[in-house]
Amino acid sequence: MPSPVDKVRYLHKAFAAALASMVALAVLTVGTAVSAPTSTTSVTPADTVTGDVGEVTTFQSGGKVLHGVLYMPRGRGPFPAILYNHGSAPGMLSKQAFDALGPVFAEHGWVFFGPYRRGQGLSASAGPYIGDRISEAKKTGGMAAGVAAMVHLLETDHLQDQLAALAWLRKQSFVDPARIAVAGNSFGGVEAVLGAEQGDYCAAIDSAGGAQSWTLAPKLQTVMMRAVRNSKSAIFFFQAANDYDLSPTNALSQAMKGAGKPYERKIYPTYGSSADDGHTFGYFGASVWADDVFRFLAEHCLGSHANQS
Repeated sequence: MPSPVDKVRYLHKAFAAALASMVALAVLTVGTAVSAPTSTTSVTPADTVTGDVGEVTTFQSGGKVLHGVLYMPRGRGPFPAILYNHGSAPGMLSKQAFDALGPVFAEHGWVFFGPYRRGQGLSASAGPYIGDRISEAKKTGGMAAGVAAMVHLLETDHLQDQLAALAWLRKQSFVDPARIAVAGNSFGGVEAVLGAEQGDYCAAIDSAGGAQSWTLAPKLQTVMMRAVRNSKSAIFFFQAANDYDLSPTNALSQAMKGAGKPYERKIYPTYGSSADDGHTFGYFGASVWADDVFRFLAEHCLGSHANQS
C-alpha cells in the first residue's frame, strides 16, 4: 500500500514528540489560526438529501458555540449516524480526515457528523487548543503535570463537547436517535471509549486510542480501562500493525472480555512505512477496514433493519 506520509504525517507525530521531549505542541501548528465562521450553512432536510457533500453546522456546549461538519447519505431519512471524534491535530488539519471519512460513511447509508471540539478546527475560537494546555502544564510541572492535564481535559471539557454534539445530533429529524454510534482515532479514539461509557451509543469504534501516550500515561490507562468495563455499548478496537503501540487495543479488549462486555479486536497489516503512517490508518485506511467496521455497526446498530447501500 502506498505511504500516506505526504498527506497525514503531521496529524499525530507532533503530539508524540511534544509529550516525549516536552516541546510545546503549539510551535508545530501549520499556518495561521482559523476563526470560526460567522454564519451556519443549513443542513439539507431528510426528504431532499442530495448526496454526500459536507455541510457545516453549529451546536452548543456549555454556553460555547462549536462547529461540526455533516456528510449526508442519499435518499430519505431518518438514517443511522456516526459521531466521529478527531484527534489532537491543531488548526484545521483534522478537516482532511473528515473529508476522507465522511463520504465513506455516507456511501454506506450513515450520516457522518464530525464535531470540532473547543480549540480546534472550526471551533478554534471557542477555547484554548488542548496541545497548548498540555504544554503549559508541562512547563510548570513537568511531564507528570502534562499527562495529568491531558487526561483531565479529555475527561472533562472534550468529553462535554462530544456529549453536546451527541445531544444535538439526536434531535435532528434526519437521524434515527436509537442508531447513533461513536468513533474516533488517537485522542478521538480515547473520546470514543469515554463516550461509550457515558453516551448511550449503539456501538463504538476505537482506532488507535491512546497509542502514542499509553506507556507515558498510566492515568490514561486507568481511565480507559474503567470506561470499557462500564461501557454501555459494544466496542470495536483496531489498529495497524505498525502503529506506535498496540497495547491499548490488547489491554482494553481484554478488560472488556473480563467484564463480560461485547467487543471485537483486530490488528491489521502494516499501513504505509512508518509508525506515523500506521497511526493514521483509522483516518485513511477505509479501503482496508470498511467491511469490518460496517459489519460491526450493522450487527449492533441496525439489527433487522440492516439495509446499507
